[in-house]
Amino acid sequence: MPAVHHKLLLEDALQDSPQTRSLLSVFEEDAGTLTDYTNQLLQSMQRVFGAQSEMGLATEQLSQQLLEYEKKNFALGKGDEEVITTLQHFAKTVGELNSIHSELANQMADSMVFPLIQFREKDLTEISTLREIFGIASDEHEAAMVKYSRLPKKKENEKLKADLVKEVAYSRRKQHQASMQYYCALNALQYRKRVAMLEPMLGYTQAQVSFFKKGMELVSKKMESFLSSVSNMTQNIQAQLDTEAEAMRLSQRELLSVEDTVYMPDKDTEPVNRTLIQKAGYLNIRNKTGLVTTAWDRLYFFTQGGNLMCQPRGAVAGGMVLDLDNSSVMAVECEDRRYCFQITSPTGKTSMILQAESKKEYEEWICTVNNISRQIYLTDNPEAVAIRLNQTAIQAVTPITSFEKRGEGSPNPDRAKPGGVELAGGCSQKTGAAPEPEDLIAPGTPIQFDIMLPASEFQDQNRGGGRRTNPFGETDDDCSSESDDSLLQQVFAVRFLGSMAVRCGNNQEVIYEAMRQVLAARAIHNIFRTTESHLMVTSSCLRLIDPQTQVTRTSFQLGEVCQFAAHQENGRLMGFVVEGRDWCDGDEEGEPSFSAFVFESNTEGEKICYTISLAKDIVEAKKDPEALAQLMKSMPLTNDGKFLLLEPDVDDTANGAGQEDLESEA
Repeated sequence: MPAVHHKLLLEDALQDSPQTRSLLSVFEEDAGTLTDYTNQLLQSMQRVFGAQSEMGLATEQLSQQLLEYEKKNFALGKGDEEVITTLQHFAKTVGELNSIHSELANQMADSMVFPLIQFREKDLTEISTLREIFGIASDEHEAAMVKYSRLPKKKENEKLKADLVKEVAYSRRKQHQASMQYYCALNALQYRKRVAMLEPMLGYTQAQVSFFKKGMELVSKKMESFLSSVSNMTQNIQAQLDTEAEAMRLSQRELLSVEDTVYMPDKDTEPVNRTLIQKAGYLNIRNKTGLVTTAWDRLYFFTQGGNLMCQPRGAVAGGMVLDLDNSSVMAVECEDRRYCFQITSPTGKTSMILQAESKKEYEEWICTVNNISRQIYLTDNPEAVAIRLNQTAIQAVTPITSFEKRGEGSPNPDRAKPGGVELAGGCSQKTGAAPEPEDLIAPGTPIQFDIMLPASEFQDQNRGGGRRTNPFGETDDDCSSESDDSLLQQVFAVRFLGSMAVRCGNNQEVIYEAMRQVLAARAIHNIFRTTESHLMVTSSCLRLIDPQTQVTRTSFQLGEVCQFAAHQENGRLMGFVVEGRDWCDGDEEGEPSFSAFVFESNTEGEKICYTISLAKDIVEAKKDPEALAQLMKSMPLTNDGKFLLLEPDVDDTANGAGQEDLESEA
């Protein structure tokens, strides 16, 4: 260790020469610089100690957090048992390292930070205090010397002179003592500063060496095999990641190599799948925001069983929007938007308007909702049932020669509640067996989807079935007069699906076959649009009325309605058969002809059939006054003496006004 070459001589303290003062200023400057450096060094060491203390707290928190992995119950955590075990082992190891870090922090506090703080508080503070004392003593000595220098030469001032001499001696002695103490402290500081600089770093280094030794013992003895196994595990996972990343890269390249039409809406190249029983995708839903204002929201819809579900963006799960069992779906024109359709609940009280992105999505959603409403999903093999129904729909509009024989499970007409009127003419039903399709409807019979003309008028304009009215609402006099005096007037909201000529009118099976062929034809030819009308059932005739203009589109005499029934599975479908006559030359009555008309109602078709049956009972009762009186006693009447139905079909007939060109579930 080199010796200290510069020091203040105590012998020069009493003389206090300018040379001594100059050398003293150098020592004082060195002490000031040392004080500044010591403060900066202490801040750095305290920062290291704080970091080490924080390291101990951080490792303790890390150990606890590693144990929390097992308690998180990750949704995709299946197969993480090996990772959990490894993390538990790491948590134990980190806990042991935490104890070593805590011990290192304590050693730093004792052997690094504390010696430097002690040097600053003891030695440097002592130098500062002695400097102040030396300055005060020097000022007092200078003041005493000034007083002594001003003594006069007169003898009478000998007493004053003795006092000043004592004062000067006292101040000089005081300065001498203060200067020697100050010089000794400055000289000793040159040695102490070297010790103060080396001792903290020695303690820091020894603490680190001890820390690393204990760490090496921990790693070498307990963790070599463990770290090796973990390293192999991470390498295997990385290899799997590289393989998966390459596969994803190739898949991404393949998916991005498609044509631009994939990203274009309404550019679907695949055919429409009409046999779906599940569907999912984004749709726009119309919501009312005020009395006359609406807003469209884009949400994700999907079907689940017989329910339509909706899941907004960011939602964890979807919620049920509508029960699709026995519901109806129809295309609508809404706010000049394309591909809009409406789903209505079986009761007709709940409906919602949706918009698809493309024509393919639009048709598939309609077909899917239609299939679900028939409860196909409840069968053992719903996909096969949907395909079979689709094939049946194709057969319904093909020539009769391609039909297969109907199986034993064909609908039994005796299951329907509404009855029919037995007629002498028409087809003959085979005893004990369901009639064949060709016995009910002639092959190649055209289907008419417009209510203005009955279907059979395409074959013979002389048909006398349903009576048309002119565009101004004028009806035949006989029907008008009879309806005015009718004992029954009941209005139902219906949508006309189609009509066609049939071979007989004394069998409800012909109505079921007509329904099948009409619905199948609409499905095959994508005819979903229908017009809503009001069907008025009176005790004299059936009238189809325009809800907007109240113009009678067509009417049928009640006596001409020879058969009527509701669908056995879809209760909203109903139909009836009307008998007409083909008139020959002259006034001779021709052969009877029959036409079937198929309708869809907002509620159950059984109510319409019940009303028609009641109207026929009234007609029969009119022939016998006693029977009519008995019937009127058994049925409730209105104030004007008309029959009152307890459960009317139309809750508010005004709701149907203005809603033309609707679409049914056909």
